[in-house]
Amino acid sequence: MDEVRVGFVGTGRISDLHAIEYLRNPRARIVAVCDANPDIALRQAECWGVPRSRVFASWEGLYRCDEVNLVEILLPHHLHKPAAMAAFAAGKHVSLQKPMALSMADANEINAAAERAGVFFKVFENFVFYPPIAKAKELVDSGAIGEPITIRVKSNSGKGKHAWPVPPAAQAWRLDPATCGGGPLAFDDGHHKFALGWFFMGPMEEVHAWIGRTEASSGALDSPALISWKFANGRLGNLEVVYSRDLEIDTIHYAQDDRVEITGTRGVIWVNRGHGRLFDQAPVVLYADDEVRCFSGMEAGWEASFVASTRHHIQALLEGRPPVLSGRQGAEILRYALAAQESARTGRPVRITL
Repeated sequence: MDEVRVGFVGTGRISDLHAIEYLRNPRARIVAVCDANPDIALRQAECWGVPRSRVFASWEGLYRCDEVNLVEILLPHHLHKPAAMAAFAAGKHVSLQKPMALSMADANEINAAAERAGVFFKVFENFVFYPPIAKAKELVDSGAIGEPITIRVKSNSGKGKHAWPVPPAAQAWRLDPATCGGGPLAFDDGHHKFALGWFFMGPMEEVHAWIGRTEASSGALDSPALISWKFANGRLGNLEVVYSRDLEIDTIHYAQDDRVEITGTRGVIWVNRGHGRLFDQAPVVLYADDEVRCFSGMEAGWEASFVASTRHHIQALLEGRPPVLSGRQGAEILRYALAAQESARTGRPVRITL
């Protein structure tokens, strides 16, 4: 393969960010789209230069298009399994939105089908490709803070004057556990934070979670939440998820921001940017050896994480290399997120079977 020719299965709000690198990369093109809403599909097709003849109302029609060799599946979570299984059966390579499924049984079925088909399969994860996170990982791997001990992740949602509008239909399925698998904050967006814990600290062996409920104008949110992690190597971590109704967040995307703190035996790293910008600080700050160092020479807009993640899997597909997240890695992250849901229900820690 010398060119990635992608078909978008789902052209809703988030597709704008997924499309950026396909439109820029000389080795990739968007060649087809499908959406249950024909007006949205046609609008995006026009924006991306896709001919009307390759605008479809169903994924089955798009999968029959010989021009497509990779599909980008951007659908509500309960549709991930049937859409991915049909793509594998059609011989298409797949980038599947996170979380990959609603259960471990479904995730295992998806992975088995991908392996039988012999196709490239990525579970799309952008946070681990966010340039400030990549810089922090570079510092950790270089020994800048010594041996890592703990990680803390804070995810704060609020309101934003310049935040993008989320269509009511897109919000509705995220508030329904039958279609989302959990809630929009601790489970759906939380997948990114579980991925960060795994990325920096390795496999988890125990999860303990308290997940509350807050009424918002859009519906009930799974917040506040506090989720504790014990990693297989003895390291510890936690995720705090908070919805602050009246908190103004400087962002052009979702009204949310994220911070990460990684503590080691000789220093601390802070990542001060995520979806938005709560603080006028360097994206990455390192304290070690009685010295503070600030790192600002990187793209820090949230869209940069999507660009880097898509660039990675285009290159991996063309060069025959495994992606991040692979299907098996995506299933591992899902296992942690589901463990948090179980712990919150039962009030007990959940051991992870490694």
